Formats: sequence, structure tokens, C-alpha cells
Amino acid sequence: MRVVVTGATGNLGTSVVRALADDPTVESIVGLARRTPRWSSPKTTVRQMDLSKAEDDALDSVFADADAVVHLAWLFQPTRDPVTTWRTNVLGSLRVFEAVARCAVPALVYSSSVGAYSPGPKDRRVAEDWPTHGWPAAAYTREKAYLERVLDAFEAEHEAIRVVRIRPGFVFQREAASEQRRLFLGPFVPTSLLRPGVLPVVPNSPSLRMQVVHASDVGEAFRSAVTRDVRGAFNVAADEVVDGALLARLLDARPVPTPTWLLRAALAAAWTLRLVPASPQLFDALVRLPLMDTTRARTELGWRPRHSATEAITEWLAGLREHAGGRTPPLASSVRGGRLGELATGVGKRA
Repeated sequence: MRVVVTGATGNLGTSVVRALADDPTVESIVGLARRTPRWSSPKTTVRQMDLSKAEDDALDSVFADADAVVHLAWLFQPTRDPVTTWRTNVLGSLRVFEAVARCAVPALVYSSSVGAYSPGPKDRRVAEDWPTHGWPAAAYTREKAYLERVLDAFEAEHEAIRVVRIRPGFVFQREAASEQRRLFLGPFVPTSLLRPGVLPVVPNSPSLRMQVVHASDVGEAFRSAVTRDVRGAFNVAADEVVDGALLARLLDARPVPTPTWLLRAALAAAWTLRLVPASPQLFDALVRLPLMDTTRARTELGWRPRHSATEAITEWLAGLREHAGGRTPPLASSVRGGRLGELATGVGKRA
């Protein structure tokens, strides 16, 4: 089996490539990335390609004779320039889907997200048939929801192509800690404060309940989706729900009930002052996301999370404190110029 993986050097991509490389039915992997990494994996060749600019011939030359395409590539920043993320994420994905159809690739496995779901409950779990209209005010959820509609039409038009949508919760691992700090927390967050016993309190809001999953567990879900004869959507998340009380336990702090509106106001002020790259609209989406039921992934993919939510968050917090990273440009422990270099991007203005 020959598999092409877009976004092969990111948080998801490196884990998916490792899982595929460990599968004896996968003979070769071609990874596509915007920037060439100093990283390698067994059976894998990495090619530099910007999907937002790639010509049809370039994509077709890679997708020809592939048994499956795994589409992971995604640009989270710049949040202050949604036109740029739309061009990369949505128009780039359309190019990938069209190339899959032109080359008659038998399987397309796409990384959707819990962020594609419409607002839903926090006191029970929803299955894959919950509406996927996202939260329209946030670019990330808007783009994920739009691509769900695109794939609805794609499946109807190309019935011979097996389409799978993996919808993971928030994905964490040690190697992605520095990247995610840059993407969502920004240059002003002192990660030394995230040691147990340093912070006396952690805000706890009933609306801030979410699901996470370790990157290696997501990699296994994608491997199963590639190698098994399955179709449709699959929710992927650890069993435990993450909230302020869980974070307080991990940080040896006291959870303090905090109104959601107060947290949102604080984030909006920090956003306006260009202190953080994560927008208040993304926070609005977060507090509305439903909790997902993962029964279908367990029964049809044979998937089980090997890491609990507590283990994934603990590993990630340690990575933040230790400035951990990986050997690829997205996962680098620091960017050129360090935190001053991050400031030069406008804190969410430029990628």
C-alpha cells in the first residue's frame, strides 16, 4: 500500500506517519509539507509542497498510483487574517480533493475536528450524526464546517472513492507543546508558572469542558481508517473530560468558579492589546462544542486510546515547561528570534 500524507510534519502528521510506518501493509509513504524538515521516518519520503499554490500537475504526479491520501494540512495562524487561512485551508483542501478524484485514488481520509460540530451539550455525548455547521464567527470552526459540506457533495459525486472523516478532540503531545504555545498562548505567557504548586488558583467554568486526545492515539485512528474498509465519520477522544477542576489537580491549585463571560472579556482585552494570538471568537466556539461519543471508532476502527486525558495534558504541560519541540519546522522548540521573533509576526497577524 502506498499512502500520501499532506501536512506530514505537524502535530498530527508526524504521529500519523509513524503509525503508518509501523503497519506491515503500508509499503511506502509520501509526506507533503510546506517546509522541508530535518526529520525522517521509516518508509517515508518528504516532499516540499504548498497546497495553496500547488499546480494540478504537481499534485497529480504525487497522487498517481496512491492507494490512499490522508489530508491533514492546516494553517492555524494568522487568526487576524482569515482570508489567508481560508485560501490555505479551504481552497488548498479543494485542490487536494479534486486531485484525489482526478487520480481515482481509492481512499481519502480527511482530518475534520470536534470544531466542525454545531453547538451541543456538555452533559452528554453526541454521535457522528450531530450537525456539523460549526460556529460561524470563528475562522477555524467555519472552515472545518465548510469542508464537511464539500465532502458531502464529493461523496455523492464519487461513490467509488472511500471517504473517511476523523473528528478528533484537541490533540496534545510533548513535542507539540512549543508550537501550540506559539499558536494559541503567544509570546507573553510565562510557562514556568505551569509547574505544580506555583499557581494558587485555576478558573473553573461549567462551559469550559472539552475532550482531548494524545497525538499517537490519533495516529492509530488514521492508520486504521487507511487500512480498514470503512467509510464515514469517526469521533476520536480520550474518555476523560477536561475541565478547570482537572487542570487544578494537575497544577496542585484550587479551582475557583468563574463566570464564562469574565474569562471571555479577559481574552478579548488581551486579543485587542495583541497579547495573545487566539481570538475571542475561538473561545466562543470552545464553550459551545459538544462532547463526543467515540463508540463508532471503538467498534468499527477497533480503536482504543492508550493515553488518558490526564496523561496527555500532563505530558503537554511538561513540554511547555521544558520548551519541548520536534525536528520539523512546525514543531520546532523556538522560531528565529525567539519570542521577539514571535512578536514580529504581529501576534496572530502573520503566519
